[in-house]
Amino acid sequence: MIVSSQQDKVYIEIIRELNHIIQEDNLKAGDKLPSERELSERLNVGRSSVREALRSLELLDLIETRRGEGTFIKTVGGHRLVEVLASFFLREKKAKSDLAETRKIVEVEALRLACERIDEEQLKRLAELIEKSKISWQQGCFPVEEDYSFHKTIVEACQNRLLLNIWISLVEYSKVALRESLSREGRPEQSIAEHEKIYVALQNRNEECAINALKNHLKNSRF
Repeated sequence: MIVSSQQDKVYIEIIRELNHIIQEDNLKAGDKLPSERELSERLNVGRSSVREALRSLELLDLIETRRGEGTFIKTVGGHRLVEVLASFFLREKKAKSDLAETRKIVEVEALRLACERIDEEQLKRLAELIEKSKISWQQGCFPVEEDYSFHKTIVEACQNRLLLNIWISLVEYSKVALRESLSREGRPEQSIAEHEKIYVALQNRNEECAINALKNHLKNSRF
């Protein structure tokens, strides 16, 4: 149930609650959202407020309404809705702190396993991603996707599917923070240099150096 003293702000709360519904119903890009009537009943708010919230998301090109069919999460850029919803609840300091702490625990343990299990193909991919990051930055683009792929490759190298799935769900929410982190002056170059230290430690199978390099990187990234 949503409680708000300011009626004109109710739609923002609805957008926040939509995130919970998407998670509970396991909805993905291309899936249909509950109807206005169902959302109204589930959230205990007026249908006009629900309509306003959905219209806001549609204007952001995150959902689409098909006449006679309903409202669907946009297939193109499927994670964008997650990012926008995350921008609402990650404004809370405790939520950000919990996310950062959990990501650190998962990623450090994945790296520990990766030091033993990473193969030559994955090491080669890490090196390529570092070079791609440098090129992207030289061309004036923040290497967000390269950064994401670098960390994902490390977690994949731990060969633990459950850890990977947990990590993906955490980092999809923090992609917004990743973009903000890389936009800080001097951060892209520093981040790439930190990735190189992690890569070298992994290449040498030096668990202690790899973990220290990763912890330092996550601290500097403000995750």
